[in-house]
Amino acid sequence: MVNDLAAKARQEFFPGKIVAGQQESHDFVFLCDNGAQLRVEVITDKVLRFRYATETGFGPDFSYAFPGGVPARTVPEFLEFRERPDHYRITTDRLICTVSKDGLKTRVLDRSGNTLLQDEKGFHWEYDYDSGNDIVKMSKGVQGGVCYYGLGDKPDNMNLRGKRFTNWGSDTYGYVKGTDPLYKNIPFYLELQQRIAHGVFFDNSFKASFDFAAERADVTSFWAQGGEMNYYFIYGPSLLEVTQEYTRLTSPPELPPLWALGYHQCKWSYFPESNVKEIAKGFRDRQIPCDALYLDIDYMDGYRCFTWSPTHFPEPKRMVQELAQDGFKTIVIIDPGIKIDPNYRVFTEGLEKDYFCRRGDGPLMKGSVWPGLCNFPDYTRPDVRDWWAGLFKELIEDIGVKGVWNDMNEPAVFEKGTFPDDVRFGYDGHPTSHRKAHNIYGMQMARATNEGVKRFAYPNRPFTITRSTYAGGQRYSSGWTGDNIASWEHLWLANIQCQRLSISGFSFVGSDIGGFIDTPDAELYVRWVALGAFHPFFRTHSSGDHGDQEPWSFGEPAAELAKRFIELRYQLLPYMYTTFWQYTTQGTPMLRPLTFLDQTDTETYLRMAEFGLGDHLLVCPITQAGADGRWMYLPRGDWFYYWTDEARTGAAEVWAAAGLDRIPLFVRAGAVIPMYPVQQYVGEKVIDEVTLHVYFKAGQESSVLYDDGGEGYGYQSGQQTTRRFTVTGTEKGLLLQQAIEGDYHPSFQRYRVVLHGLPFAATAYSTDGQPAEALEVTLETGLTLPAIDISATFTELVVG
Repeated sequence: MVNDLAAKARQEFFPGKIVAGQQESHDFVFLCDNGAQLRVEVITDKVLRFRYATETGFGPDFSYAFPGGVPARTVPEFLEFRERPDHYRITTDRLICTVSKDGLKTRVLDRSGNTLLQDEKGFHWEYDYDSGNDIVKMSKGVQGGVCYYGLGDKPDNMNLRGKRFTNWGSDTYGYVKGTDPLYKNIPFYLELQQRIAHGVFFDNSFKASFDFAAERADVTSFWAQGGEMNYYFIYGPSLLEVTQEYTRLTSPPELPPLWALGYHQCKWSYFPESNVKEIAKGFRDRQIPCDALYLDIDYMDGYRCFTWSPTHFPEPKRMVQELAQDGFKTIVIIDPGIKIDPNYRVFTEGLEKDYFCRRGDGPLMKGSVWPGLCNFPDYTRPDVRDWWAGLFKELIEDIGVKGVWNDMNEPAVFEKGTFPDDVRFGYDGHPTSHRKAHNIYGMQMARATNEGVKRFAYPNRPFTITRSTYAGGQRYSSGWTGDNIASWEHLWLANIQCQRLSISGFSFVGSDIGGFIDTPDAELYVRWVALGAFHPFFRTHSSGDHGDQEPWSFGEPAAELAKRFIELRYQLLPYMYTTFWQYTTQGTPMLRPLTFLDQTDTETYLRMAEFGLGDHLLVCPITQAGADGRWMYLPRGDWFYYWTDEARTGAAEVWAAAGLDRIPLFVRAGAVIPMYPVQQYVGEKVIDEVTLHVYFKAGQESSVLYDDGGEGYGYQSGQQTTRRFTVTGTEKGLLLQQAIEGDYHPSFQRYRVVLHGLPFAATAYSTDGQPAEALEVTLETGLTLPAIDISATFTELVVG
């Protein structure tokens, strides 16, 4: 007798022939003669969802990628459904989708008829005898010259073509280039072909794999070890628009407090209290700006979360208050493992209320992490998340901690790696096993943590950081790239990983500056600080096993250089904050690979060192020892070298001279770059004047400055100001215009406008029709330039 299940497990299955196709409002459902189904949903006129079912039919529609469990949708202005002899055709304002009557094969085209995405084998599946799941698969054809980007924190070349990757969040201590998988699980990638871009978001939280023309050069495929074949096609046509659409689909974060964009110092571990105070004093004595100090697991009593070591920190409230008086915000680590200890309140509460994860047969899940044997909360249950959030009251509201750092939440377990597959989860009313919940565990822990910090920090904004996450996790937390190494390769990787996370919807990210493992030399540390100054999350973090890693640990010359880059970051805070506001409101990535700056230029496709920060800055780190500069590529347009004001024309490779006191940094011609005075921490000074660095352009360019005070929620009810600048330049003059929107009244009343790159000798200045007097200023770069002090409410500045 043949074992049908065993036979079934050795073959692939495909949809049959369509026997029915019909429209249901903005959805289209196709049923095959073997029970397979396809549901095409028009999310927007640029986003299509493809949801497949085998003979068992569709399950409940729920995903943690979206705030409400399902994607928000807009009503398309134009939608047409037609049946043809061999296919069905769906048309929106921007896209055409065809569905073959034989095998459900699909093709997506733009309205000009360019094929964007086309099935090769298309949807197929395989029965997994061990788990009982269907392994769901999708294969797409590859056209010539295609490039692939995205997929979160993969430590590899920017273009993913020719590589294969897996999403299964893993604690990867000391990873190297090519290590896979890592901590984060973001199943979204972008595809660029024939200068037209689109994206694919494979929303499936099971272990998932992606093959970007690795096994077969003409096929790209993705598959998962269970769940549905459920993916979203996201049209650009620019790469920037694809990331915007994806970020809006999964929802961007709220604005962080401004101080969170300052410099942070962390180590495993700063203890006891005297050591923390010594580190704080070291910053203030040397006048090196710093906003946040971190406490790793040694601040706890026996690594029990939500406790304090009575030996190391006998009076935590007093210490945190004293640090705050000197401008330092205290951040503490919280891991998911709760020590099994009958005298530990968090454990006994979780046990009594049955909040911990259980094995398939009923016993509690046990695993060893830092405290020893632990139980682990099921953050996929709303009641558990609410309980967890409430645990932060003492830390945040009573003691005064300003932020929380979630680690080990892949989830990681010593020796075993992670939980066994049979561990059960509530999954917000859709009970499931660890196979499905693993990749979202860290995200849901970050969600619960964020809820708690936000609840007890109010009316201030929360700050949290997570090591592991899933698509949409940007709503709850910032992140970092994990346990890296003090090496030049890892400095290179930090640049690539942060760019990749940014275009994958997760912009609030940085790396452990200097490397977590081993100790950098002074040159590597300074080069890393220089890069980190242009990453949204700016933190030095190191392991206590490998020596000190404060800016002054490498000698006074290195400390002075690090100080200069940290000071530059504090000057750029209004630009960085505006860029973050654009991310939260428009979905634009804060860090933009070179290809995003000009996808029509094929020279940008394989380059990866250069990146844009916001609209107008271009950065390229030095990632080799002993270098005094580097060759880099400038995208089309006109640019100024920040350090010298040398004008360069783009679409060309240029040499950027950069000793250890510089990082190659270019400013787009026509840009207005706002800068604050240097502060030792955010809020140290009342900002009464903002410097506007105006770069000449023969033509016109726009810039923006957003302000809401950097704290609280008044901006959500209109207490914000958007200042839009337009620069118009000719051979004989420059016009700077400002339009102000919003009701917020910032502390500054004046601008100092510094003029860069004027091709003429300016002799006359006027603001709003009144003569203005020019002065000369000498900048930190050594440049002496003309400047004008004017009212912050000006409408027009004319220079001639």
